[in-house]
Amino acid sequence: MTIELAPAIECFFDAQQREDLEALAACFTQTARVRDEGQTVSGHMAIKQWMAAARAKYHHVAKPLSVSHHDGRIVVTARLAGAFPNSPLDIDHAFELSDGKIDYLEIG
Repeated sequence: MTIELAPAIECFFDAQQREDLEALAACFTQTARVRDEGQTVSGHMAIKQWMAAARAKYHHVAKPLSVSHHDGRIVVTARLAGAFPNSPLDIDHAFELSDGKIDYLEIG
């Protein structure tokens, strides 16, 4: 089954899969925020550092399974597999877009 994602969201999952931090940051607005594991990071540099740390810690891959819309957010359920308990897990990624880029992402 193929799901249709907004270009910025497709960019996010593709860049994450390729471990391309520059391409990943380019998916986000300059002032974007990411909330993951109870912490929020803001801006391209912090987002790149967040992803590098998450990849080093979990060695994960994410495959989008479904997409829905809730409260103005695009929610992508993705299967995360990696070095963490109960892997794989289906985790929601709630995106807010602005001018075709990710302005906010909340994982979990």
